[in-house]
Amino acid sequence: MPQNSVHLCVDMQRMFLEGTDWQLPSMPDTLPAIEALVDADPARTVFTRFIPPPAEATHGAWVDYYAAWPRMAREAIAPELLGLAPSLAHYTPPARVFDKPVFSPWWSGELHRLLQQAGIDTVIVSGGETDVCVLATIMGAIDLGYRVWLPTDAVCSSAESCHEAMLSVFESRFGVQVTTCTTDDILAKKLGA
Repeated sequence: MPQNSVHLCVDMQRMFLEGTDWQLPSMPDTLPAIEALVDADPARTVFTRFIPPPAEATHGAWVDYYAAWPRMAREAIAPELLGLAPSLAHYTPPARVFDKPVFSPWWSGELHRLLQQAGIDTVIVSGGETDVCVLATIMGAIDLGYRVWLPTDAVCSSAESCHEAMLSVFESRFGVQVTTCTTDDILAKKLGA
């Protein structure tokens, strides 16, 4: 991967892989592409994890959100389900883990500061869900001025129609800021820095 890039792997956790209310049926099909991206340079990978906050830390619409998903609330979910998918967990370290209580990893400013200090100007985004946390990651990256590479074979969603619609939106509406490609394109270094 170019020295000015980082691979942001979004929320590839056991709670999305295993039999929970948030299981992503297409996640196992996406894992090989993600594993290939991580394996190419584990030290240039940041795994984000969506960690539901304790009930007392939720506010506004998040209270309603967890009321709709009571078995996924922090108090109800088994802690081990918050961990990375087993095929990815062994990459840490050198890959880093960045926890977040909301959809976007940019909410606190900490991730942006870390990437800026490292001279990063390009993010390769993989993971799930294309139409939720991946969307939030990409939109925040665009707002912060990062170039975004999106390997379409390395993202997934529980709603296939929404997944396909978001890929179309990224290609048609954000084509200047988001380069859609394949994992093989990135690994073959066919993309410019």
